[in-house]
Amino acid sequence: MTRPSTMRAAVLEAHNAPLRLSTISTPAIGPGEVLVRVRASGVNPLDTKIHAGAAAHARHSLPAILGLDLAGVIERTGRDVTRFKPGDEVYGMTGGVGGVPGSLAEFASVDADLLATKPANLSMREAAALPLIFITAWEGLIDRASLKAGQKVLIHGGAGGVGHVAIQIAHAFGANVFATGSASQRATIEGFGAVFIDRDIAVETYVAQHADGRGFDIVYDTVGGKVLDASFAAVRRFGHVVSALGWGTHALAPLSFRAATYSGVFTLLPLLTGEGRAHHGEIMSEATRLVEAGKLVPLLDARHFTLESVGEAYALISDHAAKGKLVVDV
Repeated sequence: MTRPSTMRAAVLEAHNAPLRLSTISTPAIGPGEVLVRVRASGVNPLDTKIHAGAAAHARHSLPAILGLDLAGVIERTGRDVTRFKPGDEVYGMTGGVGGVPGSLAEFASVDADLLATKPANLSMREAAALPLIFITAWEGLIDRASLKAGQKVLIHGGAGGVGHVAIQIAHAFGANVFATGSASQRATIEGFGAVFIDRDIAVETYVAQHADGRGFDIVYDTVGGKVLDASFAAVRRFGHVVSALGWGTHALAPLSFRAATYSGVFTLLPLLTGEGRAHHGEIMSEATRLVEAGKLVPLLDARHFTLESVGEAYALISDHAAKGKLVVDV
């Protein structure tokens, strides 16, 4: 298949500047890489922070193509690629950070280890919404906390991107799932299979009501700040707290007094260091398995965006006005 010589891309030339729609050279591929014709690009809060230059842990040299998540079709395969062939539909968290071009372009050169076959029962838009949030949720619950059937699991921020996926993973593994959120999010949280806990209720109150006063086996904090402190008070003895947002200063005594443990999740590590990329592909294959089994559904905002209107999607996230994951149609 002939590689098109040029492509359209939304290029960031200066932090906080509007993305400029440009025609640039289509990327070449090396050994172990594939050229993906991008059909959809997921938008994450982290994208807006990278755009603003406000993510020191996720630096991206300029000019840059942003976009962490993609879904698309394999156009060409490089040497040593055996899992995929041209025409395969794939998805994954593949770039947009650390100098690796992202998914806000018609084509992307991607390390094949980062990809998995797209679920047959998801659209490209739905598939592009999943990679970062699914990997983050899976690494926390499965890789770090070793989730087991029958455990009591508390998800803080259950209606959020990582939160609503974490609920579904925990539910699929046979856990008893509880999740915090605002009163307006109750129906969403319960719809994904969790017992709703109002986020304004005191920790001691909901631990007494839902965890026999002893605490939860696993607590996953997707909010950070004071919510992480509350997690240390909500976990049971010998339990485990996981957080994807460990910013701030926190007292560890409440955790220590319970002989409980803590893990952080840094989903970008394989993209930034190259270490663990094949595991990300494996995790996305687990997502495909759960989706095709009817156990995982992404929550999407119904609004549509294009490469020309990415800025509108970023503004919605910055204003906390998104109602589910936002996706750009490429």
